[in-house]
Amino acid sequence: MSTAELKKKLIGKITDSDDENLLQEVYRLLELENEALALYPLSDEQISVVRESQEQIKKGKFINNLDANKEIDEWFEK
Repeated sequence: MSTAELKKKLIGKITDSDDENLLQEVYRLLELENEALALYPLSDEQISVVRESQEQIKKGKFINNLDANKEIDEWFEK
């Protein structure tokens, strides 16, 4: 599902919902994201690197924390 499709589905769910608690929680989560962005202003280069990393994750080009720690331990042993 593309980002645009996901946005449309979320907007539809929000529009259809009358659950005030749910809507407040969605709003809170979105506000947290905005606050995090405001706390850590990034340069254009940093934003580009983050986006590239996100694409790599989507394509499965990553290792989990346990495997990363094993690689680090092996590297230190050399």
